[in-house]
Amino acid sequence: MKRDRIGRNDDPLERALQLRVILASGAVGVMVIAHLTHPYVGYSDLRMVVAALEFAGAIVALLLLLFGAPHSLRALRERREDAERAHAERKQINHLFRMTEMLQSANGYGDANAVLGATIESLLPGFGGALYVFNNSRDRLELSATWHWPDNDPLRPVIAPAQCWALKRGKFHLNAGVRGALCCEHHVGRATVLELPMSAHGEIQGMLKIATNLPDASAQLAQAQPLATAIADAMSLAVSNIALREKLRTQALRDPLTGLYNRRYMEDALTRFAGLAERSGGHLSAIMIDLDHFKKVNDEFGHAMGDAILREAAAAIMGTLRTSDVACRYGGEELLVILPECGLSEATSKAELLRERIEALSTTYETTISASFGVAAIPDSTRVLADLLSLADTALYQAKEGGRNRVVAAHGRDLAPIPIAAE
Repeated sequence: MKRDRIGRNDDPLERALQLRVILASGAVGVMVIAHLTHPYVGYSDLRMVVAALEFAGAIVALLLLLFGAPHSLRALRERREDAERAHAERKQINHLFRMTEMLQSANGYGDANAVLGATIESLLPGFGGALYVFNNSRDRLELSATWHWPDNDPLRPVIAPAQCWALKRGKFHLNAGVRGALCCEHHVGRATVLELPMSAHGEIQGMLKIATNLPDASAQLAQAQPLATAIADAMSLAVSNIALREKLRTQALRDPLTGLYNRRYMEDALTRFAGLAERSGGHLSAIMIDLDHFKKVNDEFGHAMGDAILREAAAAIMGTLRTSDVACRYGGEELLVILPECGLSEATSKAELLRERIEALSTTYETTISASFGVAAIPDSTRVLADLLSLADTALYQAKEGGRNRVVAAHGRDLAPIPIAAE
């Protein structure tokens, strides 16, 4: 309510109520005066005048009551609605604060997705939600989680940024299945979808999608857009922090050039897998790999080409391994592959496949590219973890001495490695 410097009330409704109160008070005052003076008036005409004034005051008071009551009730109802609306907004703000606090404790996307799903279900009941986040190379968005998404409306697992108007404009966009509406290339299905880019630290971290199949979907989503934007803003900072932690963790565990695990991770993984093999009586194999004449490649073609060949060799290795296998950069151009639950014979066959894949890179770079391999296994070659890598390394040098571009398997701690010549 606005008041000027002299205290005048600028609310028309309240001014009207104040005027009615003044008139009603005046009418009641006239009635009281007439009633008090009535016994002391001696003349009949004057008594009639006083009685008329008393009656008129009663009529005025009754009329003011009849006409003023609806306006007063309406004013009370409006103020009650305003109070309820303010209370609902305070509840939403408090919920968003709790969501932000919970997201700060999230250890990864699993925790963050659980918090976001509970928030959407509480603050946006009846709407479906989906979260997309950028991959490590930031060339596409991948579906991270969904909540109550319409069953008849499929979601793409991957979205290219160039296919999305919300990401290209950096603003929310409504994909509505009506004539004349501008929809994103990736939009499929019949649900009306509100897409909100999530930005933090000057970069878009992902996208939040809110959908509904209601008849007045566009109006419903327009009404929910401010609250959905607040949720997306709170989630964007959490996604940014999680991505940063994942990046730092990757940098601590992986070799930046090849993307393979580093030597520190290799030592931990080897110890862990060896303990599992000892307890279960299973197998554990190691393949030591060394690119042939790699120094000559660097000297003739430059380190840039040498780095490219090393990356391609690492990619060829990763493309042939199981999800449980671990590939590491042992040092320089030496690589190591750990194969849990894999015997010497299987590991030797795997090494031969890797040798063929690396040799095939020669056609891409128009130069000779090959690698030598040494294979050892527990318990086929040794029962001691400390001997596993030394046996694989000894077999590797046996392969190099035998002419390179070949696989050598170590069959026993006291036996010489048996070379397996390349075809």
